Amino acid sequence: MTDVERRGAAGRTGSGSGSGSGEEDYGRLGEHRTRRMRIVAWVTIASLILIGGGSTVLSLLFG
Repeated sequence: MTDVERRGAAGRTGSGSGSGSGEEDYGRLGEHRTRRMRIVAWVTIASLILIGGGSTVLSLLFG
C-alpha cells in the first residue's frame, strides 16, 4: 500500500466526527416527510369519499 492510499483510507475512516449537525438536518426532513404523508393520506381519503359518494348518487339517479 502506498502513502497516498494510506492517507485516503485514514481520511475515510475519520469522517464520522461531524455527524451531530447532520442528524439535526435529518430530523427536519422527517418532519417534512411526516407532514407530506399526512396531507397525501387526507387527500386520498377525501377523494375516495367523493368518488364513492358520486357513484352512489349516479347509481341512485340512473338505477
